[in-house]
Amino acid sequence: MSQEPVDAQTLRRRAADAGQDHVFRFWDDLPEDGRRRLLAQLAEIDWEELSTLIDEHVTNRRPVELPPDLEPAPFIPLPTGDAEHKERRRLRGLGEELIAAGKVAAFVVAGGQGTRLGYDGPKGAFPIGPVSNRTLFEIFADHLRAARRAYGASIPWYIMTSRANDRATRDFFEAHNTFNLPQADVKCFTQGMMPAIDLEGKLLLAERDSLAWNPDGHGGSIRALARSGMLDDMAARGIEYLSYFQIDNPLVLPLDPVFIGCHADARSDMSSKMARKREPKEKLGVFCLSRGRLHVIEYSDLPDELAEAKTPDGRLRFEAGSIAIHILSRRFIERLNAGKRFALPFHRAEKKIPCINAAGRPQNPNRPNGIKFETFVFDALPLAERPVVLEINRRQEFSPVKNADGMDSPATAREDMVRLAAAWFDEAGVRVPRGPDGKPAVRLEISPLAARNPEELKDLVARRRIRRLTADLYLGPQDV
Repeated sequence: MSQEPVDAQTLRRRAADAGQDHVFRFWDDLPEDGRRRLLAQLAEIDWEELSTLIDEHVTNRRPVELPPDLEPAPFIPLPTGDAEHKERRRLRGLGEELIAAGKVAAFVVAGGQGTRLGYDGPKGAFPIGPVSNRTLFEIFADHLRAARRAYGASIPWYIMTSRANDRATRDFFEAHNTFNLPQADVKCFTQGMMPAIDLEGKLLLAERDSLAWNPDGHGGSIRALARSGMLDDMAARGIEYLSYFQIDNPLVLPLDPVFIGCHADARSDMSSKMARKREPKEKLGVFCLSRGRLHVIEYSDLPDELAEAKTPDGRLRFEAGSIAIHILSRRFIERLNAGKRFALPFHRAEKKIPCINAAGRPQNPNRPNGIKFETFVFDALPLAERPVVLEINRRQEFSPVKNADGMDSPATAREDMVRLAAAWFDEAGVRVPRGPDGKPAVRLEISPLAARNPEELKDLVARRRIRRLTADLYLGPQDV
């Protein structure tokens, strides 16, 4: 037998001390490259953290308890009167000043694959434009290009990928010339991974020379910013605010000056957007207060009596739904990463995890056989000072693409994109043909490089003398 690598003995001792020496069960039969692969993966493990998690979630597991005395969280509602609109204009001005000063960056969590949509590739590369067939990545890139042009500012774009799609994502951007954004301002980095364990707390092997791994949840994006060096990059650029959003919402505003202004004006550590829930069981977490601290309670954890509770005027009492759009101050992100242990808690998720058994044979379980450890970005909210929750009009900013068909699918997102574009044309005085159901009878799409809002569209259609629409129309940068 050939001599073991220098660090093999140390890693074997650490595994044995943690009660995980079974991962070396096939060591004697592994080729050299297999041994190196196993050792490299074991070297990635934070053994102290793993032992703590096993103790908390397996050995001495306690029932999950909701925060006490839950109350609906206050939020800033959509403006209705003149004073509220005036305040929105003031906040917009503040946000625009911060963007123009180079204090704001965009951050998209884009580690997912398009598998559920029947697409083989990164979810961000999924074509969603109802006329142009632009991808999610291109739509967001257009927003950032338009903002750079409007404010004359450098706007970094941080993109968190995963091990599964990092190479494909980088290749996609390279093939599309980074969508005409400066390459130095588009920063890809990978999400952190956590080893999976069985229900007794033992590490699972995916292969004889490989552990079973899982991404560490969207909350891991905060840790990945620090570990990847992106947080240092932000500091070097003078970035103070990070606009966080997820890849699956083509209506999201990657940089919303009103939201940025709200956050900065309140001197908030972390702010969030919310949409009013359509019905009690809608799969959105809910913003709640517990003893003066802001929390998001997942829809599956909110008791029915709270989820279905109504106000005297018939609205849902807990109506503020979390839509995974946040602003985080850079210094807050630094604080969350400053301690010996990452500030956000890990959650236990029982899953069906493919693995091999003690004999080395593949197992594809039909029921949960293991535990994945995940963090949630909204768990930072109870740690934040002066958090702000801002209501959005969900018809204008929220149409997630999660399912292949039905609700929250590409079809519903495209329909919402067309409907929103039609509303802008209506506001600009352009006649839009509609069917008996009131829906647009043509497909419409507007790139922010053509118009970022109804006011800019009004100017554009006046210059081009567009008075009515008779066919599908995509307004892009070529139409300015």
